[in-house]
Amino acid sequence: MVTHTRTASTGERCLVTGPGGYIGGRLVPELLDAGYTVRCLARTPANLREHLWADRVDVVCGDVTDADSLRPALRDVRVAYYLVHSMSSGRDFEETDRRAARVFAAEARAAGIRRIVYLGGLTPAGIPDEELSPHLRSRAEVGRILLASGVPTTVLRAAVVIGSGSASFEMLRYLTERLPVMVTPSWVGTRVQPIAVRDVLRYLVGSAAMPADVSRTFDIGGPDILTYRQMMECYATVARLPRRLILPVPMLTPRLSSLWIGLVTPVPAALARPLAESLRCEVVCAEHDIAEHVPDASGSPVPFDRALALALQRVRDAQVVTRWSSAALPGAPSDPLPTDPGWAGGSLYADEREREVAAGPEALWRVIEGIGGENGWYSFPLAWAVRGWLDRLVGGVGLRRGRRDAARLRVGDALDFWRVEEIERGSLLRLRAEMRLPGLAWLEMRAEKDGVGRSRYRQRALFNPRGLAGQLYWWSVAPLHAVVFGGMARRIARAAEQSAGAGDGDARGRAAAADGTATGDGVGRPHT
Repeated sequence: MVTHTRTASTGERCLVTGPGGYIGGRLVPELLDAGYTVRCLARTPANLREHLWADRVDVVCGDVTDADSLRPALRDVRVAYYLVHSMSSGRDFEETDRRAARVFAAEARAAGIRRIVYLGGLTPAGIPDEELSPHLRSRAEVGRILLASGVPTTVLRAAVVIGSGSASFEMLRYLTERLPVMVTPSWVGTRVQPIAVRDVLRYLVGSAAMPADVSRTFDIGGPDILTYRQMMECYATVARLPRRLILPVPMLTPRLSSLWIGLVTPVPAALARPLAESLRCEVVCAEHDIAEHVPDASGSPVPFDRALALALQRVRDAQVVTRWSSAALPGAPSDPLPTDPGWAGGSLYADEREREVAAGPEALWRVIEGIGGENGWYSFPLAWAVRGWLDRLVGGVGLRRGRRDAARLRVGDALDFWRVEEIERGSLLRLRAEMRLPGLAWLEMRAEKDGVGRSRYRQRALFNPRGLAGQLYWWSVAPLHAVVFGGMARRIARAAEQSAGAGDGDARGRAAAADGTATGDGVGRPHT
């Protein structure tokens, strides 16, 4: 969690524009925790419903380019956060940004706002505006417009923001994991000063309490100055990947770079281009004056390798908690959120199956909870056996562990080469793979009521690949999924129906006696 140096007085209201964005969506709960009342400005308020803080804020429908909608949003606000910036590459985006900043500045002054806080981009020293990338140039201009508003303004300028789900982190992650040998643009030799997202949030929250006579820009960055090549090498070390071979090629332009990034990673080329363009020139902080107003706590700013480790841990822990179960609260501001882009947090491949079951959910649950061990896995026993043998050959646990209890499971139980990660009695069983794999894997089974005396069986096998080996592994075994997972879904449904028809008994044996030709009952698709 972010450590706040100040708690707001009761009644101090902050307006957050861009609350559905990467930073805005994390800033809102930090402001709430610091004691502020928060109002959000959103063009589509319904899009905020998935945020865990949605019922703790006031949401106003509006747009920063529309003065009429801004006025009610700015009423009785002390601090206004301007977190809006176009990432499009269209011809008119600079004019749109300029117009929006002017409208916002004028309305903030008319409303008597006591401070504007803006998060912009760190620009290279000594480079004329006309030589900057269009996006960096636009961000610098927006900062100047807000500073000239007559309202005390804090402009924070950051380079590469490191946090799980951030575009910069995901681009770095995908490039490093997927390419053991990389032919890269020349900008991999450019020095940058990355910053952890938790430090960005700390500075944003702390800026709300700056004295009225402070109105200026502040450079914010972490303690490390690195080339992008060093950042990739550091990522490989932190992620325990083999050393990467990086070969810079000068002729790769930002446009070609963005196409290359879009090909190798799920980050869209339209978003990759401004990121690549911003790396053409050195972006290093010229000062650290922000510490005079927002003192650095112990351990902050966060070192780059620590920021990477935190982001990676959040991704690995939160994919189950945040992506799969919206009831769980993310543990830190850098966790992926349900509203993050689909490519945030890494590739997540899924094979999903579902079947209608002519039996109640109680009968279906008995079959689900009884899976594994002596009961087997309801599908192609030879395939499961071979997978267990292969796992043991490479030092894994194989299928030899069985299960603790023949009928009942609890969280933490070993189950062949799986472990019970989550269980909601009567409805959900989630297993995490402990066999040797080039990635992380889960198997999720659900029993849902579907009418009187009927139920629906839902099954998901998920895989988060690690590096190129993980990608190759998934696609090499994908042709077997129809046999293994399709047959598994069908036989579990049949076992539940037979159990309901004959009372409690050996449902597994009866299902095995039935015709077992496994066919595909679902689809396998990547979630990236």
